[in-house]
Amino acid sequence: QVQLVESGGGLANEGGSLTLSCAASGNILGILTMGWYRQPPGKQRTLAATITSLGHTNYARSVKDRFTVSRDNVKGIVSLQMNNLKPEDTAVYYCYAYSPRSDPRDYWGQGIQVTVSS
Repeated sequence: QVQLVESGGGLANEGGSLTLSCAASGNILGILTMGWYRQPPGKQRTLAATITSLGHTNYARSVKDRFTVSRDNVKGIVSLQMNNLKPEDTAVYYCYAYSPRSDPRDYWGQGIQVTVSS
């Protein structure tokens, strides 16, 4: 079992920056992939950025070159540095962890609001 707790987020102006952090607890050594998904108002949840335990990253096209995902495998922390924020980045951001040997394999945080004003 893995528990995820997000922090950071809030309100930013267009062009500004915010940092999200997520701390995992429980069986963190079994986590393969961590990252962030986001859900804008009235829309589906989609991938923002993920990172594997080996440091391989995957970004949504809309955030590439603006967002940077990083991870501390020992501490079980994943962060998302968001730069040059746009109003369309407004969403609830969910921390995600995939632990292939756990049951269940997928874990989600409670979500944290990010609002970007124009």
